[in-house]
Amino acid sequence: MAEEKTLSSRLVFEGRAVKLRIDTVQMPGGQETTREIVEHSDCVAIVAVTADDKVLLVRQFRQAVAKGLLEIPAGGIEDKESPLDAVRREMQEETGYLPGKIEKLGGFYSAPGYCTEYLHLYLATDLVPSQLYAEDTESIELVPVPLGKIPGLIASGEICDAKSIAGLFIFSEYKKKSK
Repeated sequence: MAEEKTLSSRLVFEGRAVKLRIDTVQMPGGQETTREIVEHSDCVAIVAVTADDKVLLVRQFRQAVAKGLLEIPAGGIEDKESPLDAVRREMQEETGYLPGKIEKLGGFYSAPGYCTEYLHLYLATDLVPSQLYAEDTESIELVPVPLGKIPGLIASGEICDAKSIAGLFIFSEYKKKSK
C-alpha cells in the first residue's frame, strides 16, 4: 500500500480536548494536498454488564449533534493514567459502579479519516455499587438495558454513536466465542 509523505505540519488550534493541525502531504502520485487532522488523546470505552445480564448504558446530551444519545460509558485517559485506571474512574463517574473484573476486548479508531483518537475497549463485570461523582456528569442518566434488547436498539437508531455500536458488536462476538 502506498503511503502519503508528510511535508509539513502546522498547529492551527489548541483547545481543552482537541488540537487541530493542517498537514501538507505528498500523495503517492507526487501531487501535494492538505489534510486537516484533529488530535485527540486516547480514550477508554466500556461494555459494563451486570450479574443479571443488563448492559449499563448512559444517556447524555451531546452538543455537537444537539441531542441526547444512548451510549456505552467512555472517556479520556488522563496524563500518567493507565487505561485500566481510566476504566475504573469512568465507571465510577458515569455509572456509580466499580468493576470487580476488567477484560480487554480490543480497540479501534473513532474517525481515522481526520482524527487520531484511539478507543481501548474493555468489558467490566462483577459490578459493585459505588459513590457516583464527577463535576461534569450530573446530567448523565444511567440506563440498564437487558442484553437481548441491544440489537433492536442499534437497529432502530436509538443507539447511534459509532463507539457504542462497535463496542457492543465486539462484545457480542466475544460472548459467542466464550460459550
